[in-house]
Amino acid sequence: MVIAPDTKVTMRSIWKGAISFGLVTIPVALYSATEDRTPKFKMLRRGDHSPIRYRRVAEADGEEVPWEDIVRGYEVEKGTYVVFTDEELEAVAANGPKIIDVVQFVDESEIDPIYYKSSYYLVPDETGSKAYKILLRALEEKGKVAIAKVAIRDKQHLATLRPRDGVLVMETMFWPDEIRAPAFPELEKEVEIRPEELQLAEVLIDNLSRPFDPAAFSDPSRERIEEMARKKLEGEEIVTPAAQEPAKVVDLLEALKASVEATKAEKEAAAG
Repeated sequence: MVIAPDTKVTMRSIWKGAISFGLVTIPVALYSATEDRTPKFKMLRRGDHSPIRYRRVAEADGEEVPWEDIVRGYEVEKGTYVVFTDEELEAVAANGPKIIDVVQFVDESEIDPIYYKSSYYLVPDETGSKAYKILLRALEEKGKVAIAKVAIRDKQHLATLRPRDGVLVMETMFWPDEIRAPAFPELEKEVEIRPEELQLAEVLIDNLSRPFDPAAFSDPSRERIEEMARKKLEGEEIVTPAAQEPAKVVDLLEALKASVEATKAEKEAAAG
């Protein structure tokens, strides 16, 4: 099903708790702020398009295992597991009531975007509406975001709270030890960068600089798949274009010059 951008979709809360802000408690519900609209495909049998169903089988004997006999195990060493119950995991993560515990405030520019994981809307219930809007307005006025800790399901998260279009957005974050260090031999090699190459690269950046407008972007892969699916249903022949090989850069300086000229013309045309 294709959902138009302006279609109203009823959202269901995935978690209910409260923001703890000093001695203030604000009851809130959590809603997913994003959705993955990548086209979904099912595995089918070639002959009759019967969907393929996957079975849960034990490695030891290949026997299918019903859900009620499945437990969660933490591998402490190769092949050695410690089993945890759902209640134990929830207790470890929760560490008390369902609270978004604000621990400090920072400038948003202090946080590297690599830490961000998932975005959610926080919506107050009627009793917490005034306190919610006070926090929202104060964050807007101060230009700050809140750093908080929260347990959702069986995992403890680091998170930020920030105002956006009249709503508080909570973004869960990776813990510092979950960020991989960029250790790549290719980046350690010394290269010679000529001043004119750097200058042209900066001009190219200037020519392509403009305010960010999210509405100017769409997913061409999804659009092409939806169009091809429509044509297949209507019995039209599908012609697959040959994949274009990226051109190899023979002379970097000449490629930069050509790019600057092309983007300069586009910029002048857009300016009118």
